[in-house]
Amino acid sequence: MSSVAEKLQRKSQRQVATKQVRLKLVYIDFWSAVKFSFLIAVSLGIILVVAVTLVWIVLNSTGIFGDLDSILKDILGDPTFSVTTNFSLAQVSLFAVVIAILNVVVGTALGAIASMLYNFSVRITGGLLVGFTNN
Repeated sequence: MSSVAEKLQRKSQRQVATKQVRLKLVYIDFWSAVKFSFLIAVSLGIILVVAVTLVWIVLNSTGIFGDLDSILKDILGDPTFSVTTNFSLAQVSLFAVVIAILNVVVGTALGAIASMLYNFSVRITGGLLVGFTNN
């Protein structure tokens, strides 16, 4: 007779076969896609505002705006023209916020449209075949 320990030892020596599962993605929930695309668009909007603000601060601190002022004063012939007064940090940040809000609206709408188009195309194509393994 064999003991339980011997049975467990023989069981552990066998190789476990990799199991594979194939599934078809035949439906994307509309509201889940809208919420997901909204969150992605909001995060990209925040990244846009922070990046624009940091670029403006770096350009201002390195003195590029002063060099640009002198070049534009020579070209335009207007001694009162200044880039920093016409494009201040507040104006540039406000413009970035407006663009970010527009991107959130457009990105959310595109996510909704993409989910609807996928759900309509599944009726013709049968869906997307996705394979999973246990590795």
